[in-house]
Amino acid sequence: MKRDCPHCHSGKNTCTKFGFFKRKSDGRTLARFKCRNCLKTFSQASFQKCYWQKKRHLNPRIFELFCSGVSQRRIAQLLHVSRNTVVRKFIFLALQARENNNKLLLKSPLVEELQFDDLETFEHSKLKPLSVTLAVENKTTKILGFKVSPMPAKGLLAKASRKKYGFREDHRKKARELLFEEIKPKIHRRAYILSDQNPHYPESVRKYFPSAHHETTPGRRGCVTGQGELKEGGWDPLFSLNHTCAMLRANINRLFRRTWCTTKLPERLSHHIELYVYYHNTRIIKSSLTK
Repeated sequence: MKRDCPHCHSGKNTCTKFGFFKRKSDGRTLARFKCRNCLKTFSQASFQKCYWQKKRHLNPRIFELFCSGVSQRRIAQLLHVSRNTVVRKFIFLALQARENNNKLLLKSPLVEELQFDDLETFEHSKLKPLSVTLAVENKTTKILGFKVSPMPAKGLLAKASRKKYGFREDHRKKARELLFEEIKPKIHRRAYILSDQNPHYPESVRKYFPSAHHETTPGRRGCVTGQGELKEGGWDPLFSLNHTCAMLRANINRLFRRTWCTTKLPERLSHHIELYVYYHNTRIIKSSLTK
C-alpha cells in the first residue's frame, strides 16, 4: 500500500517500496518506503499514534490498571518500568481517550433522558476542593461528559482554607455550562433532565435546553457502603448518576475515600477521568448488557 511522504507531503506516486524491518519493541515486520522527491525514507509506523514508543505493548495493560483503582507507583512496580514511563503513557492514553470519547459521542443517538450533578473531591488537601460536573444517560449509565472545576471550601474547613490559601473562586457554574454546551448537540430538544434541588441548576438548564423538561428531586442521605453516592433505603430517582459516581470512586484511585493517592494537578484528574469514561462506556456498559 503506497503512502504519502510525511516529510515533503508529496503524492503517493513519488513513494516506492524500500524493503522491510523488524520492530524491536514487539517483533512486528513493517514495510519501509522511500520518496523519490526528497529522497527520505519512512515506514508504516510513521503514521501510527504510538510512533517512537519503545514499550507500546504496555499501553493496553496500563490503560486497564489505571481504570481499576491502581496507583501510578504500583503500576510501575507491577510492569517493571519507571514511574516516568507510566506518567508519559498516562498522558498519551488520556489524550487518545478524549479523542475516542468525542467520536463515540458524535456517533451515539440522541439522548432522551439524562441526569447530572457534581461529585466533590480535592487537590492535594481538603482545603482545596474540586468539583466534577457529570452528565449520565439514564438507565444505560453511559457517561456523556464531565468537567473539573475549582470551588471554595465549605463548612468547618472554609475558614481554615481562606487563612492558608486565600480566597478560592467558584467555577462550578462555568464548568456546568461548558459541559452543557459540549453535549447539547447530542441531547434531544425535548429531553427529560433530572437533577437534585440545587438552586443554581434550573438557570443553566433553561439556558442550554429551553425545550427540555427539567425535574428536580430532593437529595437524600448516603449509605455507609456507597460512601455518600449510593443512598440508603428505598428507590433513588438519581440512581443512574449516583451509581456511576460510586463506580468512579471505586475505580479511580484519586477519588478513593481516605487515600494518599491525591490529585496534585486538576488537569491530571481530568486525564484520569477521561481514561475511565472510555473504559466505562466501551467495556463496563457493554459487558453488563450482554449478561
